[in-house]
Amino acid sequence: MASNQELVDFIADQIKNAGEITTRKMFGDYGIFSNKKIFGLICDNKLFIKPTESGRAYIKDVVEAQPYPGAKNSFLIEDKIEDSEWLSELVRITLKELPNPKPKKKKK
Repeated sequence: MASNQELVDFIADQIKNAGEITTRKMFGDYGIFSNKKIFGLICDNKLFIKPTESGRAYIKDVVEAQPYPGAKNSFLIEDKIEDSEWLSELVRITLKELPNPKPKKKKK
């Protein structure tokens, strides 16, 4: 089941204080990026954040799940989705631990 565009827009608005937030349709659902670095997915109307040690410590009671079959587990964020400050801080914390995106190779 694909995610609802209204929810994708709502989540992007909730974390607008965590950098330049963009979303892109991927795998039939959405990838969510800050300053061109992917940090999560929105799949089946659920928000999944890439797992990091700092993120785990910040969340405390972590719920992990697969965004889609065969994917690695991510942090499933459900009850704090309307808390913009908390969610933005989680994204900022997560981004600090994630590697920078690899530069794209130029086409010949």
